Amino acid sequence: MGEVQIILSQSVTEIKINAMKRKLIKKYVCLFGMLHLLFSCTLNSDFEIPNSLGHEENSGLEKLKNQLSNQEKEEISISNLKSLFVWGQAVEITSDIVIKGYVSSSDQSGNFYKELFIQDMPESPSAGIRIAIEMTNSYNKFNFGREVYIDLKGLFLGESRSGDGLISIGGSKNSDDEIENLSNNQIQKHMFRSTETFGLTPRELDITQIKREHVGMYVKAKNVQFPEDLLGKTYYDPNDSFDTQHPIESCMGFANTTFILETSSFANFRFHPLPDGGGDISGIITKTFTGSNIVLVLNSLTDVDLTRERCVPLDINEFEVLFEENFDEGKDNSTFDFPGWSNIADQGRELWTEQIFGSNGYAEFSGFRTNDPLNIGWLVSPKFSKTGNDNLYLNFKNAQHHIESDQNILQLFMSTDFDGSNLHTANWQELQANLSHLNDIWYVFKDAGLVDLSYISGDFYIAFRYEGSGLDSKLDGAYMIDDFRILKPK
Repeated sequence: MGEVQIILSQSVTEIKINAMKRKLIKKYVCLFGMLHLLFSCTLNSDFEIPNSLGHEENSGLEKLKNQLSNQEKEEISISNLKSLFVWGQAVEITSDIVIKGYVSSSDQSGNFYKELFIQDMPESPSAGIRIAIEMTNSYNKFNFGREVYIDLKGLFLGESRSGDGLISIGGSKNSDDEIENLSNNQIQKHMFRSTETFGLTPRELDITQIKREHVGMYVKAKNVQFPEDLLGKTYYDPNDSFDTQHPIESCMGFANTTFILETSSFANFRFHPLPDGGGDISGIITKTFTGSNIVLVLNSLTDVDLTRERCVPLDINEFEVLFEENFDEGKDNSTFDFPGWSNIADQGRELWTEQIFGSNGYAEFSGFRTNDPLNIGWLVSPKFSKTGNDNLYLNFKNAQHHIESDQNILQLFMSTDFDGSNLHTANWQELQANLSHLNDIWYVFKDAGLVDLSYISGDFYIAFRYEGSGLDSKLDGAYMIDDFRILKPK
């Protein structure tokens, strides 16, 4: 019996050990499965963004919509929100207001970091705004085109860096009166996704048309290319510390005009070579780190379509110059006195003047220290005749300095019934050209392009109109005109 008992005891022990082994194996299998599931969810970024939302987010959005319906909160436009911005201040939003927008940026490529932009419409947007967020890989939640509601009460409107002029929504403010990023908790409480994702249609613009009002919008820069001296280089220059700014150019008249494409050192396409063709580039309009310039930033390389032939500037030798005024015969710092030109102060006392710099003469209007609340000055050309010339074009160069506001403007007009003195009895048609604005480099003349005058019949006048103020330093900058020419093809 003793022998039998020992054998039975050993068998029971083996059974217990085997059972324990099986339990351990099951635990390891389960643990491995959980780890595999966890990492496959968190590390794989190539998944489809779900349209369905969590219960908490659904209920939060439903509550917000009910508050809007019951007029407990008010939906305002992005433009109206931006009008509340105060330079150099982070302002807390204390009203029960809400904005709705569509995500126009994506950080999936690494070209954006802890920020996203929204615009007011999926097509033909009129305004966009930046949101500073303490979140990376935000495209997983706020994917491109996603409709988003933001409950603004308790958030802040201002700049992330004082003086950069990049209007942003933040979660708090620091001692320098700058906004700080929304925390993850604030994102959950204030930013609500709908289930809708829209395909955004980029707003198509020539690079000469891109201005600060387009910040935050998804736009398409048409008919552009990289300069020849950049071909063979990459989107990011390894010699740069953070961002690389490459010019993109468009052929305008007898020269090229440029804009800036900015690429982050963290973009996953940073070492891709720049394409050598011409075409279109889509992206988000934003500002440089200091706010000194507006720039175009890519969401991804799929937004670059440079597969067409490169453009070439026009050759002046292919045109006959019918009239030319280069303003080189004037006197420096004197009133404008060229035969046939009309110099008219429509508002205020200031007139266009003659200026000379480096032996180059030009016409200039400046509102600096005029002490006039409004300066409007017209410079009207001599009378030209269209008779006998089927195809006529206008070309000139223009520049600016100290322009700091979109309200300080230069405009181009044409009239067929101006009497030589009375502006207000004539009919003036505004003409489109590559005119200088506040984003241009000071004192650098650029080609206005070819302005088509072929549709005009009879006699006509060309006029430049300046508007600004001599009391506000942001509105008293100067515009410069040079090398005015009336041309026809040979």
